[in-house]
Amino acid sequence: MKQLLCATFEGIDAAPVDVQFTATKGLPAFSIVGMANTAITESKERVKSALLSNGFTFPPKRLTVNLAPSDLRKEGSHFDLPIAALIALGNYEGDLSDWYVFGELGLDGSVTENTLIYPIILSLANQGAITRAIVPSASLAKLSKIPNITFYGVSTLTEALTLLRSEILPESEAHISTFDFSHIIHDGKHYYFHEHYPLDFIDIKGQEHAKRSALIAAAGMHNLLLEGSPGSGKSMIAKRLVHIMPPLHNNEILECAKLEILEGKEPAFIPSRPFRSPHHSSTSASIFGGGTHKAQIGEVGLAHGGILFFDELPHFSKTVLEALREPLEDRHIRISRVNSKVTYEANFLFVGAMNPCPCGNLFSTLTACRCSDLEINRYKSRLSDPFLDRIDLYVQMHTVSSEDKPSVSSRLLHTKVREAFLRQKMRGQERLNGALNDAEIARFCPLDSETQSVIDQAIGRFGLSFRSVSRVLKVARTIADIEGSDDIKKTHVLEALSYRKR
Repeated sequence: MKQLLCATFEGIDAAPVDVQFTATKGLPAFSIVGMANTAITESKERVKSALLSNGFTFPPKRLTVNLAPSDLRKEGSHFDLPIAALIALGNYEGDLSDWYVFGELGLDGSVTENTLIYPIILSLANQGAITRAIVPSASLAKLSKIPNITFYGVSTLTEALTLLRSEILPESEAHISTFDFSHIIHDGKHYYFHEHYPLDFIDIKGQEHAKRSALIAAAGMHNLLLEGSPGSGKSMIAKRLVHIMPPLHNNEILECAKLEILEGKEPAFIPSRPFRSPHHSSTSASIFGGGTHKAQIGEVGLAHGGILFFDELPHFSKTVLEALREPLEDRHIRISRVNSKVTYEANFLFVGAMNPCPCGNLFSTLTACRCSDLEINRYKSRLSDPFLDRIDLYVQMHTVSSEDKPSVSSRLLHTKVREAFLRQKMRGQERLNGALNDAEIARFCPLDSETQSVIDQAIGRFGLSFRSVSRVLKVARTIADIEGSDDIKKTHVLEALSYRKR
């Protein structure tokens, strides 16, 4: 029995697959076993044609290809190349067990790329399960971004076989991923960012309180809720927020590229975080992911590392809003189906925008509100207290005035975000302030007696929950970082408290 390695998706992560081959006596036949989907079972015809087109004799035996483990569902045409290679190698006795091989075969034996190859290999690299691989030459440009893996590009089946038989491999070094972008360096790690602002905060006139909250949200990845009349600038702030987010590490850029491929896009490999803005009529499955046989990733998973923006927040279904509580708290989402149970990472900055009432004019000084008290209460009651408890920053936006002027640019805000980001890294934080757990809060958010007394008074006066206190401390820590303070001071806590919805 001979074998090569390949892989398939299990949820959003890849699982290694042993491609095993035997040729036994019996009536000539060719079968593939191991829960292979249609794309793999159809590979028999592509493999036959590719072998015969390149002068290989199909052995007149009973050929069996097993994809192990057999209880894992396999999919993808990238299994073509390892299957064909095993058959063509015949009696070759060399050790092939540590070779990963990926590629779709044309009928003439040409090797073409498959969209699943990049996310699969990136997932394997994150697991430390792969060191070298044979891949289509057309995929090398993307795959070479993945560090610490030696890639060998091939264009034909014959080239792949020559490579597998070689005792001395051609020179090819494991690539160390670097990007040609502006960056900051801390502890030997590069964190990349761009200074291109297609949507600029300088376009927003007035709304200083909302701009300040946007700066705090970006610097610490804190959830933000904007409430104001139509046209007050809620969506403008949300769409500009993504351009002042913290810098990205190499691995985070690669992870963003993986999400782009899973969405069907060509990866850009730029230090730009994802921005997802589903419509309020979107189904629960499209937002959180789902599927009968295979759990597909949804908007929450695609927003990982970036921003999830819900415009017209109260118009989203109650089911969606309540289900959102889990990823807002735990930073991941679990999808359970009869045939699959998958956990997706969902560490995103949530931004919600809502009107103060159904007609939107409750805060207006110029237009009278047409809503009754019952309608306003029914509208606002769609957001439960447990959901609001997971919002770090709540801002009421005033109506637009002719006296409002532009005040701050995205470039200046982004500079402050990067400075706050670097202070968090210098403290030894692996995660930004908004994602700190209880032990990390105790370590990185110490308070003096005067500041602690402010927290104690707020607990008694506003009835803050334990979760609320933790979120106040994390916001205060971010405010202190923006102000360049090593310690959380009383003014920082008071400002953090001012953002709590009461």
